[in-house]
Amino acid sequence: MLNPSINQVYLVKLYNKVVRALVKENQSHSLYEDHWADIHTQDVVAATEDEARRKIALRYPPGDGFVIEQVTPTTH
Repeated sequence: MLNPSINQVYLVKLYNKVVRALVKENQSHSLYEDHWADIHTQDVVAATEDEARRKIALRYPPGDGFVIEQVTPTTH
C-alpha cells in the first residue's frame, strides 16, 4: 500500500455535462468552450484518490457541471 505521506500522481478524466448537453443541441455554453463536452485528462498530485478528487473538484466544481469520470494512479 502507498504510504499516505508520500504523494502520488493521479490521472483524472472529466468533462462538463452542461456543455455536453448544449453541444448535442448545437448550442454553446456562455462560459465554457465546446471542447469541455469531451473528456479531458488532468494530472493531480495527492496522497490518496479521495484527495485527488477533492483537489480537482475545487478547480472544476461539480456545481458548474463538471463530472469526474475516472481517477487512476499513474506508475511513472
